[in-house]
Amino acid sequence: MRLSMGSLTGVQRVAAKSLAPGKKEAIVIAVAAQKGGVGKTTTTVTLGAALARFFEKEVLLVDLDAQAHVHLSLREMVNAGGDSLAELLEEPTTREVAEVAVGTKIPGLEVTPGCPELARAENRLSTRIGKELVLRELLSVSRTHYDVILLDCPPNLGNLTINGLVAADCVLIPCNPAMLSVSGVEGLMGAVGEVQAALNPSLSVLGLVLTRVDQRNSATNTLIASLLAENFGDLLSTVQIGADAALSRAQLAGKDVFAYDPHSRAAGQYVELAEWVLGRVAALRQPAHEEAATDSSASG
Repeated sequence: MRLSMGSLTGVQRVAAKSLAPGKKEAIVIAVAAQKGGVGKTTTTVTLGAALARFFEKEVLLVDLDAQAHVHLSLREMVNAGGDSLAELLEEPTTREVAEVAVGTKIPGLEVTPGCPELARAENRLSTRIGKELVLRELLSVSRTHYDVILLDCPPNLGNLTINGLVAADCVLIPCNPAMLSVSGVEGLMGAVGEVQAALNPSLSVLGLVLTRVDQRNSATNTLIASLLAENFGDLLSTVQIGADAALSRAQLAGKDVFAYDPHSRAAGQYVELAEWVLGRVAALRQPAHEEAATDSSASG
C-alpha cells in the first residue's frame, strides 16, 4: 500500500512536553574537566549555592556523573523525592529534567537526585538517534524555569559530557595548579572546538578557574597561572579558590560550605567567583541582545 504524506504526520510530529513553559531564560553552564581531582563538583555545588544564596538566582544543578557526588555533597540539605535522570536520557520522553529535580534547604536551589544508573545511560545513549542532542532537548523547557543551570559533567569526554557541551551555552573549566591539569584543559578546549564546529556553534568558554591553590607552593602557582594566562588570556578568572579544609569538611557533613562554615576563606572566594561568573555571563549575552535589538530596529 502506498503511503500518503498525511499518513506520516503522526510519525513526524514531536510530542508536546509535559512541562509548561516558564518565564525565565536560564544560562546553561557545563562545568567540565578532562581530569578528576580538580574540584569540579565542589565548584558546581558551591557556585550554585552562592548564586542562590547571595544573588537570589533560581538555580538547577544537574548531576551527569554516575558517582552522584553532587547529591552526596549536599545530602543533608536535599529534600526527599525526585526521579531518575538516566531514564530520561535512555528513551524518548515528553518529560523534562526539571520534572525529576528536587528542592533543597537552600531557597532557589534544586538538584537532580544521585543516579548511579547514569553509567548504564552512558552506554545506551550510543544507540539513540541524535544521541548528542538528547540532553539539550530535555532542557528546552526546563531552562525557562531557572536563571542558571549548572551541569556537573563526568571527568571524561564520553557521551554524557558531550551531551553536556551540546546542551550548554558556555563552559566553566576548573583547573588545579599542576601540569597534568593544564594538559587536561588543553584537551578539553580541543573538544569544545569540535563541538562548536559540528554540534553547537553558539557554545563559548565562560572561563577557567584555578582551584585547590595551596599558597605554600607560590612558585608553582605563579608558573601555572602565567602559563594559563599566556595560553587563554582573559578567560582565566581573576578569582582563585584556595585549598581549604572547610570545603572537604562541609562535604563530609553533607552541606554547602556557607551552611557549614560561612566565614571560611573558601566561602568568601566562591561568592567572589559567583560575581565574576555573572559578570562574564552578562558580557557574553550582551552582543546577542544588541544584535536582536538591531534586527528589530531594521525590520521596523
